[in-house]
Amino acid sequence: MADKPALRPDAAVGEALKAVARDTLSEARRALADELKPDAIAVHDYRKAMKRWRSLLRLLQPFLGEDGRRLRIEARDFARELSGARDAQAAIEALDDLVEAEAELSPRSVASMRARLDEIRLGAEAATLTEAVRARLIIGLENAAASIDSWPLQPITFAELARELTRTYARLRADAPEDWRAAEPEVLHEMRSRVVVHRYQMELIVPLWPKLGRVWVAETQRLRDRLGAFQDLSVLQGFTVPHAALAPWRSRLTPLILARRATQAKAAQRIARRLLAEKPKAFRRRIEALWEQGRR
Repeated sequence: MADKPALRPDAAVGEALKAVARDTLSEARRALADELKPDAIAVHDYRKAMKRWRSLLRLLQPFLGEDGRRLRIEARDFARELSGARDAQAAIEALDDLVEAEAELSPRSVASMRARLDEIRLGAEAATLTEAVRARLIIGLENAAASIDSWPLQPITFAELARELTRTYARLRADAPEDWRAAEPEVLHEMRSRVVVHRYQMELIVPLWPKLGRVWVAETQRLRDRLGAFQDLSVLQGFTVPHAALAPWRSRLTPLILARRATQAKAAQRIARRLLAEKPKAFRRRIEALWEQGRR
């Protein structure tokens, strides 16, 4: 994180944001250009960079207008092209989570379920990152990078950016359910999406107070991981419906999944209460004060 471009009080805000944008697209391009990298890792690295890219575009939406919206939609669509193997991988990770939580599953059952999920994952991966797809995604990244120079960010001030950072934080805080264990899976899935955006946006201001900034990003990542584990368990449950790969284990898996989801939701709520304790106005005042302090 320390090596990545970010906002610093001694540099122009607009140019710093453009540097972050270029770095993010370069990260995505490197993931695709390395043909020695296994497809699963290349897809993971590309999707990670695209999440960072889309989070930045959300932050800059008021300043980029229709161009920013177009780029975000294109990035979303490109990432979806590579989502084919994600469900099977998520289910495998959820199964591993159950095993680590000492769920009552025999090693033989676990091995059989993992083998079925692996077969689905490998088949999806083989059909996902073809040479044609790889080339199309790289062209998309190059076209997006070419648009950065024309972004009208020169007049942007940190106060304006702080307003948008606060808007993301406030929306996340307002949408947090009262009881996370009772929330519908779709609600927590949407919360995770908002957490991802907030996490990558907060990386931008880590240099203003590195110690606090790193802790904040780390806590946000912990929240994201808990919500991700919850979502993975929901995906695993989807593989237990009639005629699905894990249907034979449905009666054994369902209560274990529900119990583990409740545990993950409870842990996520504890993190969120700490992370979102500050009111939005206080959050904005603090980051603006850090900026002003850094300029002295």
